[in-house]
Amino acid sequence: MLAGGVDSLEAMTRRRQYGEVANLLQGVMNVLEHFHKYMGIPQIRQLSERVKAAQTELGQQILADFEEAFPSQGTKRPGGPSNVLRDACLVANILDPRIKQEIIKKFIKQHLSEYLVLFQENQDVAWLDKIDRRYAWIKRQLVDYEEKYGRMFPREWCMAERIAVEFCHVTRAELAKIMRTRAKEIEVKLLLFAIQRTTNFEGFLAKRFSGCTLTDGTLKKLESPPPSTNPFLEDEPTPEMEELATEKGDLDQPKKPKAPDNPFHGIVSKCFEPHLYVYIESQDKNLGELIDRFVADFKAQGPPKPNTDEGGAVLPSCADLFVYYKKCMVQCSQLSTGEPMIALTTIFQKYLREYAWKILSGNLPKTTTSSGGLTISSLLKEKEGSEVAKFTLEELCLICNILSTAEYCLATTQQLEEKLKEKVDVSLIERINLTGEMDTFSTVISSSIQLLVQDLDAACDPALTAMSKMQWQNVEHVGDQSPYVTSVILHIKQNVPIIRDNLASTRKYFTQFCVKFANSFIPKFITHLFKCKPISMVGAEQVRWT
Repeated sequence: MLAGGVDSLEAMTRRRQYGEVANLLQGVMNVLEHFHKYMGIPQIRQLSERVKAAQTELGQQILADFEEAFPSQGTKRPGGPSNVLRDACLVANILDPRIKQEIIKKFIKQHLSEYLVLFQENQDVAWLDKIDRRYAWIKRQLVDYEEKYGRMFPREWCMAERIAVEFCHVTRAELAKIMRTRAKEIEVKLLLFAIQRTTNFEGFLAKRFSGCTLTDGTLKKLESPPPSTNPFLEDEPTPEMEELATEKGDLDQPKKPKAPDNPFHGIVSKCFEPHLYVYIESQDKNLGELIDRFVADFKAQGPPKPNTDEGGAVLPSCADLFVYYKKCMVQCSQLSTGEPMIALTTIFQKYLREYAWKILSGNLPKTTTSSGGLTISSLLKEKEGSEVAKFTLEELCLICNILSTAEYCLATTQQLEEKLKEKVDVSLIERINLTGEMDTFSTVISSSIQLLVQDLDAACDPALTAMSKMQWQNVEHVGDQSPYVTSVILHIKQNVPIIRDNLASTRKYFTQFCVKFANSFIPKFITHLFKCKPISMVGAEQVRWT
């Protein structure tokens, strides 16, 4: 039986009856396996050697058939694939794996030969502005392959994907070479255009193919964070999502399922990474102009108008800044999670500090000192207004706006740091640190609270000073509260509700303000009260609080 099978195998090989050979060869090899322990018998060993010789001949013959059908030089033979080649692929599945690999290699090389000619470096279509044509070409080739050769190769060979993957490797190398040669011609708009088209193409590949042929695919783990008004907690990548509410959402909501991985991410676009400095420099310039525009707009429009319904709202420029940050981060992380992300983080830090200094701290009202005491008559006149208060209503509202904005920036900067750490390579996480910028915003918050405390404190000072200079032991007539005490209460009743309403969205900082004012005012009031000695019983009645 084994001898007859070997004879038939040799005859069918000579006649290129690959369909019959595929079935017979597998059967002969299975039978021969059972005689493995009898290889010492000359007849068995001879049959085994004949089978090996037939396999070698089959491999050489099949490679020759494919070379004839798809020559390395020249064009493909017209008429499409033959049944002979389809059956030859079935035989190649049984032979040495190197035969299959050689067939795949030759076919793909021949299939992409036209591409190398059309898009060689000296051709006009090879430059970045016409990168779409590269991807349009391969899409047509994939359609052509499916129509003409889709049934020739076994499905498990994934030939269409292999063609696409090899196209990507060739394209990445060609683009890298031409960009090195013409580096001075790369502008940021052109670079971003090429990146966008390339990442779109990589997304197309992910939808069409599984990535089973990739051997070195390092998959990006993209996680969908919970929804929030914070731009760094929104779904990615969605540049259209630019609306940003000013109130922080619940960060403890359940997380969404992870987004599916794209095994083709970076397979072409990795070639742009060495040129990302163009993008980083552009963002540095754009952010500088953005901060300057914020400063100019603030000067032109003036501070926010007092409005209790929207009191304490963050400045609109804050939302604009962080939405822009998100766009930059998403764009950059789609291309590189390495050093370019660290460079972008440095730019982010620079303009967070500038925003804190130029927009927030730079617009806090300046305190002015005044000296001199108040007479009883002037304090009595105060009841009709608030002339002693250092800050106007508009200035108080502005301080509260800046405080609310600084609090928002502090929270959002923390989320930005976390998001950046998610995006960068694990080895670079330790280099992402925005603590200094968060401290800067904390300083703005503290300065704002201190200004509010100092303002109310200073408004009460003249009354306390005048009260301590009064000869209380000479007071003989019983009356209501002293005008000094009434003046202090008036200032507190005027300022505190304004501050409360304008810090409605940041209640904890209103509480901080109250605590700090109490800690400052109470010891001062007690000190001035002791200065009133000696004091009569009637006088004591007038300095009490009701």
